Amino acid sequence: MSHESEEGGHAHHLPAVEDWPRGFGEASWWPFITAIGASVIYVGIGLFVLAQGENPFVPEIYGPAAAVAGVAVFLIGLYGWVYHAFVKAYWDGAGHGSGLKFAMLLFLGSEIATFGAGFVYYFFIRADAWTNLPELVVSGNIFGNLVIANTILLIISSVTLHYSHVALIRGDRQRFVGLLGVTLLLGIVFLGGQVYEYYEFIVHEGFTITEGAYASAFYGLTGLHGLHVSLGAVLLLIVFIRSLYGQYSPERHTSVSTVSMYWHFVDVVWVFLVVVLYVGAVLG
Repeated sequence: MSHESEEGGHAHHLPAVEDWPRGFGEASWWPFITAIGASVIYVGIGLFVLAQGENPFVPEIYGPAAAVAGVAVFLIGLYGWVYHAFVKAYWDGAGHGSGLKFAMLLFLGSEIATFGAGFVYYFFIRADAWTNLPELVVSGNIFGNLVIANTILLIISSVTLHYSHVALIRGDRQRFVGLLGVTLLLGIVFLGGQVYEYYEFIVHEGFTITEGAYASAFYGLTGLHGLHVSLGAVLLLIVFIRSLYGQYSPERHTSVSTVSMYWHFVDVVWVFLVVVLYVGAVLG
């Protein structure tokens, strides 16, 4: 499952031979492995929900165990996928940037459909099942300073990533790496803020996913978004590490472009989430 290659004097490893599975040429199983891992994560979340209540359908350990296994498979698949699609291609001088950017646009289209399904569920709740709202929502405390701070951080991270990319195109490598590192840090802080918000809601407010239809929509959508931000942070980390190794130039920056597209997308989704889930719930 490993292969040593050397292009232009640069030795690098591959997580699998290029012809994998053998006989299929440039075909790769890494996207399928990544998709399987993501699917198992969703299964884990579903099992966790089924384990709640007085008469759970499955033991409580099943959900977390499946989720952890799914994350592991997902990260393994993502590593192989990114290495073959970007890292090796960079050293080989492959010029397929436009194709990868178009693929990212197609992927973001599928993500819009995914979040759209969640929002449709939420709007159905607003139309028919908007009853017995948790006290946290009725009091308006669900929209607090932490949400505002997190939103500002995420918006700033989009700005820093944009100007990081601009600096790379202009040949200012130091500014590119510095702003890229700031973007990654802001993303990690955002995730920490969301975890802390969950802790406050669940432990101190008693607002759990079983507290009615609104709670299921809230945790489902914000959790799905948090998963996407986590993926974005992993991708930013990969790009940041590669930048420290001297990769990328004004002519070769495909992965910076595609990761930027993804990160800006999750930022826009978060703003929409805040307006709909937080502000909209408080205003009734």
